[in-house]
Amino acid sequence: MKEALRLAAEAARAGEVPVGCVVVRDGVIVGRGRNRREASQRTGAHAELEAITQANAALGSWRLDGCDLYVTLEPCPMCAGAILSGRVRSVYYGARDPVLGACGGVFNLFMEEFPNKTAIQGGIMEETCREMLSAFFASLRPGRSGYET
Repeated sequence: MKEALRLAAEAARAGEVPVGCVVVRDGVIVGRGRNRREASQRTGAHAELEAITQANAALGSWRLDGCDLYVTLEPCPMCAGAILSGRVRSVYYGARDPVLGACGGVFNLFMEEFPNKTAIQGGIMEETCREMLSAFFASLRPGRSGYET
């Protein structure tokens, strides 16, 4: 998660919502990503999708069996779908997303009856992740504090 936080901080410095993500297999990072929506003006430029794409290339496969994904913010429905489609073994996320979260923040896509099961665990370094998001949004919205979308 520390590497995901480093990537999130990089995203914040670039003016992006500070979300970072890594994909790990056998203790080795095989994919890294951070938000790049503002720079790319692409809806799909989420940290998870960038990390998954890099992991696919590194492993030479769309299947991410045996891989774990660490992300600083609970995945949205789009990213949750990619995680499920890629057969990621486990997702570990930091802060809950009460607006678009698909791991329980709004609903839990991982509880549905898909053929591949992905384990999820939230709250990993949660306070640090939430503080980074809160500071970013507070800088955009003077006079308001906290993580708000």
